[in-house]
Amino acid sequence: MSILSARRPSPPPADGPRPRCSPVGTTARRTAATGAALLLLGGTGLAPAAADDAGADTMTIAVSQQVDSFNPFTAQLAVTTNILRHVYDSLLTVDPETNEPAPALAEEWEAGEDGLTWTFHLRDDAVFTDDEPLTADDVVWTFTTIMENEAAAIAYGNYVAGFESVTATDDHTVVVELDEPQATMTSLAVPIVPRHVWEPILEQEGDAFAEYTNEVFPLVGSGPFVLTEHDRGRHITLEANPGHWRGGPELDRVVLRYYSEKDAAVEALRSGEVSFVYELTDAQATSLEGTDDIAVNIADGKRFQAFTVNPGAETQDGEAFGDGHPALSDRTLRQAIVMAIDNDEIVDKAHNGQAVAAGGYVPPRYEDFHWSPEGAEETLAFDPDAANAMLDEAGYEPDEDGVRVSPEGDRLELRLHAHADRPDNVQAALVIVERLADIGIEVENNTVDPGVLSDALHEGEYDLIFTGWTVNPDPDYVFSIHTCGALPAEPGTMQGDAYFCDEEYDELYEAQLAEYDRAARAEIVHELQQVLYTEAVVNVLAYPNILEAYRTDHVASLQAQPDPGGNIWGQDGYWAWWSAEPAAADEAAASSGPSSGIMWALGGGAALLLVVGAVVLVVRRATAGDRE
Repeated sequence: MSILSARRPSPPPADGPRPRCSPVGTTARRTAATGAALLLLGGTGLAPAAADDAGADTMTIAVSQQVDSFNPFTAQLAVTTNILRHVYDSLLTVDPETNEPAPALAEEWEAGEDGLTWTFHLRDDAVFTDDEPLTADDVVWTFTTIMENEAAAIAYGNYVAGFESVTATDDHTVVVELDEPQATMTSLAVPIVPRHVWEPILEQEGDAFAEYTNEVFPLVGSGPFVLTEHDRGRHITLEANPGHWRGGPELDRVVLRYYSEKDAAVEALRSGEVSFVYELTDAQATSLEGTDDIAVNIADGKRFQAFTVNPGAETQDGEAFGDGHPALSDRTLRQAIVMAIDNDEIVDKAHNGQAVAAGGYVPPRYEDFHWSPEGAEETLAFDPDAANAMLDEAGYEPDEDGVRVSPEGDRLELRLHAHADRPDNVQAALVIVERLADIGIEVENNTVDPGVLSDALHEGEYDLIFTGWTVNPDPDYVFSIHTCGALPAEPGTMQGDAYFCDEEYDELYEAQLAEYDRAARAEIVHELQQVLYTEAVVNVLAYPNILEAYRTDHVASLQAQPDPGGNIWGQDGYWAWWSAEPAAADEAAASSGPSSGIMWALGGGAALLLVVGAVVLVVRRATAGDRE
């Protein structure tokens, strides 16, 4: 196989229908002058800025999801993985315009003729924020730790599933030997950590490593931002790393500020208290359109909204736990539940039309991997009459009040857990309750905080539960979490969001992972989705459009992914915040002529001197999908 160029030309950007115009700013590209200015002001040892110390050089983002952990080996929730993508670099990233694999720490990479030996050539100017150089040894230690330590494999274990060995031939060359071909080798967005920091932590924590939350600030990474502060439920602060090899961010800092109600976050955007809000409802986005100094961005969705059915929680050893309704182990009942729900109604009532009714697991944004049942495949289409007939035939007889009773005598009273902080979940739950009543199933609708929902999931104490994942350009991770190997080793340790285990599914998963031909792999991925669809444990309802808004008097431009027409929050990589151009810099450039980067750097000089330490936030996971 040939060497892949680190600067290969990008294919034309994809076009697609968009519900509304998206006034996203143009791409902000760091100039050499900006980098020079920052380096002159740069240094180490900056004091973390307080979250309230926001100015024109600070981007403030409204969030609601709590952090699970800042341990990059274990973090899974969307807010956390978004942060960590900016703190730790990875070997490869995703091109901001095309969604294709792109260089990061590895400038070039090549595969042997048999596809089993992969060589990555690292750049020689990557440095951790404690001034220690990032070398091949750090890459080898990171991957080897994930390979050898089960607790360290929670977030990225699927990336190294086929690894036989990882070695360094010199300070800037890493060789990975595979047991068998692995299609995700060009999606290795695993965060590379400093060995000199993490090896002592691993030794000290031992068996408790999975519980280590990595909250000793500032975190040492190599990404474009540094995580400096976390006040749980109030704010998270990231400071710019002026020494980043790609060039320091133009923002001084990014502050994530907590709002329990999305409407309150929207009002904070109106007042200028925050710079950016995401996951808006259609009504919220509509209300912001045309508002002075606010731009609304609408993009095709990269996540799905779903609910999973508890088929009977059990560990990898077959130990049953939890209190799921026993009748849900019956596939006929699960399929009837799916057939009673109209995904088009979910789109209309829960998303006000700002979504696409779902069929398979991968959103249509990823055309080749997307699958939706058609023709003879569409066996679980909305058809409440057929669902009732199936239940009648299977022996689920209606009681005096119309609620059915299973052949074993269990009344079909199910509990539904939905996210209280997601208006679309709340509305979708109301639809589900009504539709399941049409087939004789009574539902207790529990609209709860995310923590309560998460506890119910991990303890197996639910019947129906809302979920959703952000799907990456390479969808391997979101399929890996439904293999038998992803069942919890013991109660409370599950990695996915469904207690699903199927031999045919596992065989298909392994086959797609070993297939380098993209078209052939896509066909297998379609079959995986068909299995999930038929088994009706993981049931996808909709692919919500991405609705977000930002203040143009805070930031002059933000990079979308893909470009044009893509999203700002939840990117694969750190493009949006790294390239964000403060509005103050844009105004200065317009008035005086020199580059915006220079003007911003000079205008914010005093503040930059306070920031010199460096900071970052990073992420990805060409692998790990981001769980809601």
